[in-house]
Amino acid sequence: MVDFKQAAIAGQAPDKGLYFPEYLPQVSHDLIKNIESLSNENIAYEVIKPYVGNIIPDDVLRQIVAETVNFSIPLKQVTETISSLELFHGPTLAFKDIGARFMSRCLGYFLKDETKKVTVLVATSGDTGGAVANGFYGVEGVEVVILYPSGKVSAVQEKQLTALGGNIHALEVHGSFDDCQGLVKEAFADEALRNQIFLTSANSINVARWLPQQFYYFFAYKQWIDKTKPPVVAVPSGNFGNICAGILAKQSGLPLQHFIAACNVNDVVTPYLQTGNWQSKKSVATLSNAMDVANPSNFVRVLEIFNKQFNEVRANLSSATISDAETETTIKRVYEQNGYLLDPHGAVGYLALEQYILKNGGSGMFLETAHPVKFPDAVERITGKAVTIPDNVKSIMDAAKKSVQMDVSYEKLKEFLLK
Repeated sequence: MVDFKQAAIAGQAPDKGLYFPEYLPQVSHDLIKNIESLSNENIAYEVIKPYVGNIIPDDVLRQIVAETVNFSIPLKQVTETISSLELFHGPTLAFKDIGARFMSRCLGYFLKDETKKVTVLVATSGDTGGAVANGFYGVEGVEVVILYPSGKVSAVQEKQLTALGGNIHALEVHGSFDDCQGLVKEAFADEALRNQIFLTSANSINVARWLPQQFYYFFAYKQWIDKTKPPVVAVPSGNFGNICAGILAKQSGLPLQHFIAACNVNDVVTPYLQTGNWQSKKSVATLSNAMDVANPSNFVRVLEIFNKQFNEVRANLSSATISDAETETTIKRVYEQNGYLLDPHGAVGYLALEQYILKNGGSGMFLETAHPVKFPDAVERITGKAVTIPDNVKSIMDAAKKSVQMDVSYEKLKEFLLK
C-alpha cells in the first residue's frame, strides 16, 4: 500500500498495474443535500480530501483545488430531456484541463524540495497532450515528454502540445495512440531506465489526474434541476478514465442513475458488456480521435469498483457504438434543430444518450468534452458554418510547431529520455 503522494509520483505501480483506492470514501449526506449552496471549490475539496489524506496541508490543498476549478463548467439544456455538461471552458478547451491542472499543482508541491529533475512521460490521443503541456509549462525541475500519433490529432490539438517548447517536448510517433501508450508503459516497466531518471506519468492512469475528474460530475448534479430524478450520464469514452471517475463518484454517494460509455468504432467494451468476453482489436482513425483507443487502460478500474462482478458492471454501465456517419448526421441535426454545436466527441455522447432515452425513458446529460474549434474542418464541413475561434487558440495557431519525429521504437524513446 502507498499514500497519495507515492502513487502520484510513481504514476504506475511496480507490478505494472494501476493504483486504486484501498476503500471508496462516502460523501456526506449534507454535501449532497446542500450542494446547490456550496461553492465549486468547497465541493471539490470535500470530494478529494479523503483520497489525499494528510499528505497535503489543508490550506495548500484548498489553494490547489481553487486553481484547478477556476473556470466555468455549465450544464446547458439542449432538448427537453437532454442537457450538455460543457467541459471546454478551461485554458486548453477540453475536459482534461481539470485533471492536468490538479496533478501539475500536486506534483509541484511534492517536488518542491527535490534536487533531481523529474520527467513527466505521457501518451495522448488528442486532448491530454495540450492539457498536460499547459499545466506543466514552466514548472521548475520538471521536463514533459509527450508522445502523440502523427497525423491522427487535429491541427489545434497538435499546436497546443507542440507550440510551447521550453520544458515541453513533443514526440510525433509514426503509429497509433495504442503504440504511443505501449511505449510509455514499456518505459515505466524498465527498471534500469527508472534507476537513471526520475520518471512519472500524466496519463489518466495517474491517480492525481484520474481522481479529480469526479469534480465536474458533482458540479453537474449541483445544476441538475429535478433532484428527485437523477440523470443518466453519457460519457464519450476512449481510455475510460473519465467515465471511471464518474462511476466512482456515483459509488461514493452522488445520485446518478446510470452511465453510458459512448464509443466510436474502437469499441471493445460494447461487445464485452453484451457477451462477457473481452476481445482485443486494433484501433482505427475516426472523427472523434481522442477516443481512438482499442485497449482502454482504465477499464480495469471500472471492474475493480464493482469487485469484478460482471452483473454489477452491466447493471450500472451500458455502452453504445456510434459510427462516423452517425456522428456527422448528429452534429448537423442538432445544430439545425436545436441551435447547439457539438464537437465529434460530444456528438457520440449525445446520440448514445438519445438512443438510451428513446428505449428506456427518463432524462440525462452528456459530457461535451472539447470545444468544436478543435475540429474545425469536420464541424464546418458538416454544418456549413465557420467556428468562432477563441482568443487563446488564435494566439497559438501561428506559432511554430516543435516536435521530434519517431518510429514506434522503444530504443529510440529510451535514447531520447536519457538525453
